[in-house]
Amino acid sequence: MISALLTTAIVTLPVLSVIFLAFFPEENIWPHLIETTLPRYLTTTLKLMIGVGALTLVIGLASAWAVTMCEFPGRKFFEWAMLLPFAVPAYVIAYVYTSLLDYAGPVQGTLRDLFGWTSAADYWFPEIRSLEGATLMIGLVLYPYVYLLARAAFLEQSPSLFSVSRSLGHSALSTFFRVVLPIARPAVAVGLSLVLMETLNDFGTVDFFAVQTLTAGLFDTWLNLGNLGGAAQIATTMLIFVVILVTLERYSRRRQQQFAARDNRDPIQRFTMSFPRQMICLAVCALPVLFGFVIPGATLGLYAWEYFGESWNPDFVRNTFNSLFLSSAAALTTLLIGVTLAYSRRLHNTRKMQVLMRLSSLGYAMPGAVLAVGVIVPLAGFDNWLDSLMRDVFGISTGLLLSGSAFALVFAYTVRFLAVSAGSVESALQKITPSMDMASRSLGHSPGNTLVHVHLPMLRGTLVTAALVVFVDCMKELPATLILRPFNFETLATYVYQFASDERLYHSALPALIIVLAGIIPIILMSRSISNSRSIA
Repeated sequence: MISALLTTAIVTLPVLSVIFLAFFPEENIWPHLIETTLPRYLTTTLKLMIGVGALTLVIGLASAWAVTMCEFPGRKFFEWAMLLPFAVPAYVIAYVYTSLLDYAGPVQGTLRDLFGWTSAADYWFPEIRSLEGATLMIGLVLYPYVYLLARAAFLEQSPSLFSVSRSLGHSALSTFFRVVLPIARPAVAVGLSLVLMETLNDFGTVDFFAVQTLTAGLFDTWLNLGNLGGAAQIATTMLIFVVILVTLERYSRRRQQQFAARDNRDPIQRFTMSFPRQMICLAVCALPVLFGFVIPGATLGLYAWEYFGESWNPDFVRNTFNSLFLSSAAALTTLLIGVTLAYSRRLHNTRKMQVLMRLSSLGYAMPGAVLAVGVIVPLAGFDNWLDSLMRDVFGISTGLLLSGSAFALVFAYTVRFLAVSAGSVESALQKITPSMDMASRSLGHSPGNTLVHVHLPMLRGTLVTAALVVFVDCMKELPATLILRPFNFETLATYVYQFASDERLYHSALPALIIVLAGIIPIILMSRSISNSRSIA
């Protein structure tokens, strides 16, 4: 209980730091922000979130319904392939399509050659570096959130509900909207809220496309204007967005109670459709994978092959090692803390423990830029205090021990992704019958021995999956890494960002491809866990 309380206090420290600094800044520029840039940041952020939310909702629901209830060529392949865009960070796909669709790119170049156009004034072509372009890029890689949870919800529903609805004269489409979708709404709401929070977190895409969102404003206020208090005030505004999203998600399912049906494990009888309808289902599933993974992956592979000799250099090797080290350290740390929290709740399943578990998950809802502000404030304060103390007592300077080292990054990653490991372990522990604990205790084992010798061996698969998911998330994390990384310290994510910012897209291909390939393994594991949750005809 004490360890859970201490962990929760440490995890919530960044949130409290942001709020404190926002209300007590050294220089209050809040009135200036309200009069000048904040309305634009808010408006653009809302437009981006609405656009991405609508796009991911349409793609996620349509593809989840198709692979779950419709029989068409390639259905089994798309069951897991629909998750592949999840492995591509939004900023990577933005860089790829910019290189392909810009005026100097191969697409417009080919069109000019075909039709004899000589300049941009001769034709119209959509501008990729725009709010609409950012919406499309982010939506293509975030729809798997909705797809994943919607498909899991569809698989858990009773086939008899569908049969009864059809027997009452409702068409398949009417049954979907009147029966299936309302039952799946809580899961879809969770997926959509995750999409919107990740959209709020994005920096690489909006920065590259010059879209002025709250995250871009935070970076500009802090790094360009040098005003940490103003950045904290923008960060607090982003936290308000997150609170609203979480509140709306919970409010939408406040009166819903769902119980497992007796036949929810029966094989699903899918539709046999005409050839045109099969092609529609195929297109619904194939297009997001094509534009969200195949084209970006093939482009990165081609560029990486052509520029391999230039890209494979000491900087690339060093930055790859940095990413592997930080991601591994964060995955191990979140796993240890997650097991501690989840097992503490199993031993002390009280109201207080439930509150602590919820508070410890706050970091996952915090955008990376906000978290960076919250981390740097207490760590820098501690470093300054310690440095002053050591100067006064021993006459030596300790420098930036925490805020200027990799510790700050590992700490930020741990706070942000702790909910992933803690939630996974807690869910798996709930499936282990309490009689296992009783039997172990009756044989003289302590709670610690019971955890080590009984529970951890049974949780091996869950622990590996949780660690992999956290590892990949850390590999992709850009906003927090940009702010907190030490001097002359780069990861693959910041390495790609630096090349792209310098318009050297070809040289960013190899590190970007490594990030994408690292994300494929947990995707396959997640898809298998969902498919195995129900026997399918």
